[in-house]
Amino acid sequence: MIIRILGEGQYRVDESAVADLNTIDAKIEQAVEGGDQEALTAQLTALHNEIIAAGKPVADDELEDSDLILPSADATLDEVRELLEESQEGLLPG
Repeated sequence: MIIRILGEGQYRVDESAVADLNTIDAKIEQAVEGGDQEALTAQLTALHNEIIAAGKPVADDELEDSDLILPSADATLDEVRELLEESQEGLLPG
């Protein structure tokens, strides 16, 4: 799976890592539901860090479609709320 983090680039992440990422995704949803911008920023940062640690960067000269696009760590509650409303599964599938 190729995940794009806005402002940071693309990472090739093994499907086996998605379950761990979904734990953080659930915390992101809780932060949005609770209206907690500080928790949202912390969880988006944690999600990005996990993706970077688990994935391999896609080279800049490689043209690959992203399977998933995530907001930057400084995304607002409203921005992430809008993304969550478009999805039935949170920011990540599964």
